[in-house]
Amino acid sequence: MSGTQTRTLADLKDLAIATAVPSPDAPPKREPKRDALGRAYATGRRKDAVARVWVKPGKGEITVNGKRVGQYFARPVLRMLITQPFLVADRYNQFDVFCTVTGGGLSGQAGAVRHGISRALTNYEPELRGILKVAGFLTRDPRVVERKKYGRAKARRSFQFSKR
Repeated sequence: MSGTQTRTLADLKDLAIATAVPSPDAPPKREPKRDALGRAYATGRRKDAVARVWVKPGKGEITVNGKRVGQYFARPVLRMLITQPFLVADRYNQFDVFCTVTGGGLSGQAGAVRHGISRALTNYEPELRGILKVAGFLTRDPRVVERKKYGRAKARRSFQFSKR
């Protein structure tokens, strides 16, 4: 018994901390994804619209298809929709946004830009993911236009009934 030593619980605790293995339940540590110019890229989608979004630190200028955001999205509601991720993440006027958007109408395009900005922000600062996810900005809205069916005027609307 001369070769054995007794260990206390404190010794075991120190040993556990020294050989700490991340638990399988813990989410993986995310790394920022930035290009050589310091920008983060993401794609946003809504209805038929697809937005390619680049985010970089700046004064808060948002450019959509080469135009200022106020010129492209004239309705204040659409501009408000685009700035929501910055307001929730408390990063308003801290990032410049450059995006190209195609397809769909203005409402769908604004939703696509918002989705793209949210995803690009999480690529730039991974710690913002939790805040944006709870707010629902990282979820792609699955609602799209229902297809037209044969024998019908539209997707569900029947032709006008004529008795005679």
